[in-house]
Amino acid sequence: MTDIGRMLLFSHEDCLGHAEPPGHPEQAARLMAVERALAGFDLDRRAAPLAGRSEVLRCHPAGYVAQVEAAVPADGWSMLDGDTWLAPGSLTAALRAVGGVCAAVDAVLVGEAKRAFIACRPPGHHAETARAMGFCLFGSVAIAAKRALDHHRLSRVAVLDFDVHHGNGTQDLLWDESRAMFVSSHEMPLYPGTGAARETGAHGQVVNLPLRAGSGGAAMRAVWAPALARVRDFAPDLILVSAGFDAHADDPLASLEWEVEDFRWLTAAICDLADQVCGGRVVSALEGGYDLPALGASVAAHVDEMMRRA
Repeated sequence: MTDIGRMLLFSHEDCLGHAEPPGHPEQAARLMAVERALAGFDLDRRAAPLAGRSEVLRCHPAGYVAQVEAAVPADGWSMLDGDTWLAPGSLTAALRAVGGVCAAVDAVLVGEAKRAFIACRPPGHHAETARAMGFCLFGSVAIAAKRALDHHRLSRVAVLDFDVHHGNGTQDLLWDESRAMFVSSHEMPLYPGTGAARETGAHGQVVNLPLRAGSGGAAMRAVWAPALARVRDFAPDLILVSAGFDAHADDPLASLEWEVEDFRWLTAAICDLADQVCGGRVVSALEGGYDLPALGASVAAHVDEMMRRA
């Protein structure tokens, strides 16, 4: 029986071991800010397990996984691209991030709770099938979607991404997957340069919602309301969220100018939709967010709203 009064939080100290060069925006301090913001929350806190290699292979080819493994340095740093670095602890951190989302999916689908949040890093939504980019090594949320479909035998899942940058990796990994709907709002033009509305997936199941710089929360609400209606028509058995908080007005990497209450509104809308179509089941994983106070406040609002509606 589902414990409707509980919400799960998956994290692990190994995710602090993904140490990037000084000044890099995707820093361990991000996770510390999230932990401080959630310190007073009544959450069922669980350690994110290490994902097995077979889990990663749901989305990434063996040659690419081997390439990442071989690139991990014994000390210092190595580069996979101009934005994406590896330290000695990076592979373990990335496997905790994948494992955390998969464990959350497992727990929610067997009825241990209706909602879960995964506070792990590195993020994952820019990792393409055989290419690390944008701070991301493995497509954690896409992998979890494939686990839900193939291991748990769900008929349909939806992945909703409100990070300020387009989730090109998730789109790439799920492009040919008719059972997975992917919806992404993002600033455009902006890194990585993908996410035009005309990009609709092999089965018309990809929905991109490009937003202009400075457009603010009102524009976000105007595009997400009809997009969520499309998700409702798709009738997923589970909703996964790529929860990036870098659309906040204080974030240094973008300019959408959202406020904390915009993240709360969108979280409430997603949870209301989940209540209508999939028994309230929502699994949300941390992606971006690079102003530490804004990140902490936005995550707190996101998790608080998920708890209120659990």
